[in-house]
Amino acid sequence: MSIGVTRLLKDWGQGDKEALNQLLPLVYNELRYLAINRLKQERPNHSLQPTALVNEVYLRLVDWKEVDWKNRAQFFAVAAQLMRNILVDYVRNQLAAKRGGERTKLYISDLPEIIAQQPLDLLALNEALISLSVIDPQQHKIVELRYFAGLTIEETALVLELSPTTVKREWNIARAWLLRELTNQEAL
Repeated sequence: MSIGVTRLLKDWGQGDKEALNQLLPLVYNELRYLAINRLKQERPNHSLQPTALVNEVYLRLVDWKEVDWKNRAQFFAVAAQLMRNILVDYVRNQLAAKRGGERTKLYISDLPEIIAQQPLDLLALNEALISLSVIDPQQHKIVELRYFAGLTIEETALVLELSPTTVKREWNIARAWLLRELTNQEAL
């Protein structure tokens, strides 16, 4: 299936709109699974549903033109990044509507292999990731691919054209940095 997905991605990237229509049914269940996992990290009564999140990702992707899609893993990394952006925008809109409303809580344990149960919020995580992107763009991309796209070390290495050893080392450093940043934000 991933060979078909990769071929459709390349065709779509070269301007074939029909390829996108053929692609969506092949990736829909995986996108929905990704959306379900993202929304599990939101507050329990979150009004955005997985189907709506997938539809919003699709609407944002449909306008993309001449993208150099390399493979399935890259596509899901982009989709995960779009989901993150959609959820951050959603939280910002909710906070603006409620003026001072509660921020959405996540747990550092949601970052794989981090044991601490310290609550944090999506906006704080987003702010920390923006800071990380300035300090170390490669680590930022690794966090996005591992945490938001759910890619393995090997898949992340493939997308970023790095060795798995480098990805694992940078992943560990980035998680430690994020833990420190988020802990410092909680102390403020």
